[in-house]
Amino acid sequence: MKLLTLGINHHTAPVAIREKVAFDPEFLQEALHDLRQHLLGANQSGLPEATILSTCNRTEVYCAANDPHAADILHEATFDWLAKTQQLAPSSLEPHIYSLPQSDAVRHAFRVACGLDSMVIGETQILGQMKDAVRTANDAGVLGTYLNQLFQKTFAVAKEVRGSTEIGAHSISMAAASVRLSERIFEKISNQKVLFIGAGEMITLCATHFVARKPKNVAIANRTIERGQELADSIAEQNIQAESFKLSELPSRLHEFDIIVSSTASSLPIIGLGMVESALKQRRQKPMVMIDLAVPRDFEPEISRLGDVYLYTVDDLGVMIQTGASLRQAAVSQAEAIIEDRVGNFMHWMQGRNAVPIIQDIQQQGERLRQLELERAMKRLIRGDDPQEVLNAMAQGLTNKFLHGSLYALQHSNGAERDALIKLLPKLFASHSKPEDH
Repeated sequence: MKLLTLGINHHTAPVAIREKVAFDPEFLQEALHDLRQHLLGANQSGLPEATILSTCNRTEVYCAANDPHAADILHEATFDWLAKTQQLAPSSLEPHIYSLPQSDAVRHAFRVACGLDSMVIGETQILGQMKDAVRTANDAGVLGTYLNQLFQKTFAVAKEVRGSTEIGAHSISMAAASVRLSERIFEKISNQKVLFIGAGEMITLCATHFVARKPKNVAIANRTIERGQELADSIAEQNIQAESFKLSELPSRLHEFDIIVSSTASSLPIIGLGMVESALKQRRQKPMVMIDLAVPRDFEPEISRLGDVYLYTVDDLGVMIQTGASLRQAAVSQAEAIIEDRVGNFMHWMQGRNAVPIIQDIQQQGERLRQLELERAMKRLIRGDDPQEVLNAMAQGLTNKFLHGSLYALQHSNGAERDALIKLLPKLFASHSKPEDH
């Protein structure tokens, strides 16, 4: 069985490239079915397994297929599918792609889940996103034995690393970085009006950090007004004026806010250059901080050219959150050591799975020999032969048949093959029984 991880992340590509590869969560199951069909067309030696992890910082395809040449086939087929599905020229995508086979794929999955490959070292959100990706693949029916085992082991390793190291210590989250960047422009957030666009996990986390600074008031703009109102109500409980409104009201209300933080699942920008220019005129050029945590981006990139707008993307926040990296290095080293050991364990399990067909063949052959000798013994007992002689003959027959193949191979081999058999056969026929069994 061959494993492969093919992907693109914040280490290999800027957000302008990542947003073109990102998958809409609503269509992820459909994409998984399409991917499996594409892989089936390239590999006819078994049903391939697949999982897609798509976040603001990465899009990764995890695959498993049973084929001696599956590594090359998987790489070519998966890359071809990704480029075609996202309507990208292979030449524009290839410089940013990484392809990790076998143990490298396992190591990468472990590191991602532990937060070692994240923009924020040690962050925990990626683990939940990976679990969601696995759940989606399972619901789609494309998560097989190997990927299921890989991800269950991945989650166990993440739990072990977080429990035995301080990997999450001294880290600055995306939400905290958003507050700090805002404070570079507005000295006191308590004097500002804050707008959150979206009401998902990231916005909820950001709201917690901003609310701690006691802003003048807060608004939630969301596609579903009920979900936005739930978040607004929770903020209002902290004695901060909060409201919610529909996304369709953004053009007429954008000018009211000093800080706008957005994280939606929209495939296209929801705030354009013209909308912001209009808002600035109504604000009489009073500065605005815009923080775009979405991939694909929620703000048109051209907005950054406006003189009174401070637009930050996830990549801009990444520069800030690198602070504290040296303090986390000891924990990272500990985590890497744990991961390396667990990679070895998983690959040992995979190798053991590869031996299963051979073990089954040997067991079936042994059963056939047992049945043959048993039938002969029963016939002799029915004839009235002495039971002691029958048992001795059966034992001798089983022994001869059991040893025949190995002894024949040894007698008819020479050179390096004979030397290898001489070393191997004592291990195969070594007694592993306990002393009390004798």
